[in-house]
Amino acid sequence: MFTLQQMQAAHAQVKSGADFPLYIQTIKRLGLKRYVYSVIDGSTIYYGDNGYQVSASAIYEPKMINAEASPNELRQVITIHQQGQTDFNTFCEQAAAAGVKQWVIDTDHMLCIYEDLSGNDILAEPIPFIAY
Repeated sequence: MFTLQQMQAAHAQVKSGADFPLYIQTIKRLGLKRYVYSVIDGSTIYYGDNGYQVSASAIYEPKMINAEASPNELRQVITIHQQGQTDFNTFCEQAAAAGVKQWVIDTDHMLCIYEDLSGNDILAEPIPFIAY
């Protein structure tokens, strides 16, 4: 099963949203089923098979999350990040402004699901497969 250090090493290779699909494929091969990333403070919980999980602590001071989620604003934020126009910290700031409390990466269904403060889905984005 994967370790927190393996998850963090894989994430360290991501320089922009353009690198995200390959990152997801890497951590999926390590046995990751899903993870939940908190936009509030940057903490993450990684889940594997049979209830296995490891947690990463907060990486920044708490952010305010907009109480009114905006799927359209979020789509724009995602688009520019996927094009490599923003770094990860900027993406998190913009996601918070668009009302994202957390996102869930589901490697079985290859989806990134963005959730609002109430836990409702704002947007579910497919994660493309990248041949390498």
